[in-house]
Amino acid sequence: MPRPTAAQFAYGSVTVVFSTLAMLLLSQTRSGIGVAVIAFAGLALGLLVSATVPVPRTDRQAQPAAPAEERLDAVVPGPRARAISEPRVEEHSVHS
Repeated sequence: MPRPTAAQFAYGSVTVVFSTLAMLLLSQTRSGIGVAVIAFAGLALGLLVSATVPVPRTDRQAQPAAPAEERLDAVVPGPRARAISEPRVEEHSVHS
């Protein structure tokens, strides 16, 4: 399992604090059980938010490795890339 990122910690913590505070103010509960239920709901919501924050991908994860010919075409586009990657068999030699 990958480690959580700083963004996941931040979003989860902010969600726990603000959702718990909002639920306590809106419900106006005074009992210990009510506060415990709201606190548990805030923690569950914060965990859900932190788990759904998109994780940034690295370049290695984003694209599979391309064969050497495709990488060469990406660097040197056009017919020049083919000339570099393929031997010139059909052309005449300058030296006889």
